[in-house]
Amino acid sequence: MDKLDKQILRLIVEDARIPFLEVARVCNVSGAAIHQRIQKLNNMGILKGSQFLVDPEKIGYETCAYIGLNLKNPERFDVVVEELKKIPEVVECHYTTGDFDLFIKIYALNNHHLLDIIHDKLQPLGLSRSETIISFNTAIDRQPPIVDLPIEEADGTAGRNA
Repeated sequence: MDKLDKQILRLIVEDARIPFLEVARVCNVSGAAIHQRIQKLNNMGILKGSQFLVDPEKIGYETCAYIGLNLKNPERFDVVVEELKKIPEVVECHYTTGDFDLFIKIYALNNHHLLDIIHDKLQPLGLSRSETIISFNTAIDRQPPIVDLPIEEADGTAGRNA
């Protein structure tokens, strides 16, 4: 990534709907250059698609919970993750260090629905224990900053900071 790539990332992370021609104007390059750079960032895996974000509360999900899972048989990790993928209310799953084998994020319609998910869908996966934390509100929800690491020069060497 070079200085232009980072400038483009900062602009589109701030406003994913910014027109490419506006990005080109701010970056003082052609619209075609922006399209090529965006494609390059996609191909490198830096950008991961584009999507509209739904506010879960606005469509009826009143409960957001984080659940730490401990497996009876940790060798079943992969099987359990595949089963978690089949539970639509599970929106994130992380392999973690510390007290839990896995840490998941769930959206439920209400606390009763959350209990049903835990009892009917999670416990049968072979948990030795779980710990549930209900989130009252998201205080911060953002992308990581595009940091000023040394930029790569055309010859592949590290150069100045962007």
